[in-house]
Amino acid sequence: MIQISSLSNPKIKALIKLEKSGHRAEMGLFTVEGKKEILLCAEAGYEITELYYCNEIVKDHSLMQNLLFKATQLIEITLPVFEKIAYRESRDGYFAVAKIRYKTLQEIKLSQQPVVIILEAVEKPGNLGAILRSADAAKVDAVIVCDKKTDIFNPNAIRSSLGCIFTNQVVCCSNDECLRWLTAQGINTYAAALTATEFYHEQDFKKPTALVFGTEADGLTDFWLNKAEKQIKIPMRGKIDSLNVSGSCAIMMFEVGRQRGFRE
Repeated sequence: MIQISSLSNPKIKALIKLEKSGHRAEMGLFTVEGKKEILLCAEAGYEITELYYCNEIVKDHSLMQNLLFKATQLIEITLPVFEKIAYRESRDGYFAVAKIRYKTLQEIKLSQQPVVIILEAVEKPGNLGAILRSADAAKVDAVIVCDKKTDIFNPNAIRSSLGCIFTNQVVCCSNDECLRWLTAQGINTYAAALTATEFYHEQDFKKPTALVFGTEADGLTDFWLNKAEKQIKIPMRGKIDSLNVSGSCAIMMFEVGRQRGFRE
């Protein structure tokens, strides 16, 4: 077991570099903070290469005895070191490094009547995290991000998702790849758009459904506006004409669940 007390230790410097998206992509690694999130990451099949813990904070040492981490390097760090690398407000003393692994469209496992969330780019990691939390709660089949540049392993996305990036099937691909896959699976597409003339609660979501959302600033591009089978919107009765994308997504996801009686 390694013990680190110096902020200038090469391992700690390497952890700090992983805060940058480009370096994460180059190294094929990402970081996870928090016992629950780290456990969800390991349970989802990601390889945890290093598990850091601060004995001055850790109250539950069961994570280190878990067989999922038998091949993981355990590293004890001091409080000043942990405070240097940690990014969450509430801290339990655990921090980990894992190998990036991208899921493909072909790997997605669908239910008999699937529900899929399509995100045409995501402006903020916090929005992605919030959507993933709703997707986990609503038990959707998959979340597809139609922008290969989106960094789904951003620490802020992992943090705001409470680890739900690991409990959902998340795929990054292009618009064309996504549409071809949806067509092949026989999934109906509904584009959330302010230009829509029909409301979301008027639709039949009991059939295979894909809900498509764009960015808050610009909405969906013409690709989805023209190629989705329907455009739908949420009734807005105030002076503001749109909601935060994570809020809109949650409202529609749970309408799908309501129509299906919230069955598995």
